[in-house]
Amino acid sequence: MSDDLRAHISGYLDEAAAICARLDQEAIAKMVAGLVSLRAGNGRLFFLGVGGSAANASHAVNDFRKIANVESYAPTDNVAELTARINDDGWESAYARWLEASRIGPRDAVFVLSVGGGDAERGVSANLVAAIRHARAAGARVYGIVGRDGGYTAQAADACVIVPTLSPHTVTPHTEAFQAVIWHLIVSHPALAANRMKWESIR
Repeated sequence: MSDDLRAHISGYLDEAAAICARLDQEAIAKMVAGLVSLRAGNGRLFFLGVGGSAANASHAVNDFRKIANVESYAPTDNVAELTARINDDGWESAYARWLEASRIGPRDAVFVLSVGGGDAERGVSANLVAAIRHARAAGARVYGIVGRDGGYTAQAADACVIVPTLSPHTVTPHTEAFQAVIWHLIVSHPALAANRMKWESIR
C-alpha cells in the first residue's frame, strides 16, 4: 500500500478517535433524559434528515421503535407522500406540512439529523428550518445531531450534539457516521433500552 493511501486511512481514523473524545456528553445525557420523559408521556418522535441523513433517520426510526419502545416516524419513509408534498407544495414546506398532518404537539419531539443543521438565509436544508419552526410553534421539543456549527438546529434545539469539525475535507462523512454512533449510544442506554438486541441476547 502506498504512503498516500496509508496517510488518508490513518488520518481519518485519528480524526474519528479525536471526535469521540470531544463529543458533548452532557448534551447526550440531556437527550437521553428528554427521550425517557417523552416515552413516559406517550409522546412521538419524528426523525428528520436529508440525503445520507435521511437514510440515517430511517435506521433510527427502526431502532427507537424496536429497542426503546418509542413511537417513531420519518417523513422520508413514505416516498409517495413525500414526493406529493414536494410536487404540490414545495420542498421547503414538505416536512413542516407532514408534521402538521401528523398533529405534532407538546408531548412530541423532532430529532434532526443533518450535516449543516439548516440555514434559511443561504437556502440550505430550508425544509429542516421550516419543520423546526413548526415543531416549536406546536410546543414540541427539538433534538439534533449535526455538524459544522450546528446551523439553525443548534440554535433552536433543547439539546443538540455538534460533531466537531477537525478537517474541512471530512465534515460530511464524520457527521453522518457519528449520527449513527450517537443515536446507537442513546437507544442502547439502560434508561431507554426496553428490549434486548438480537446478538446481545444470544449466548
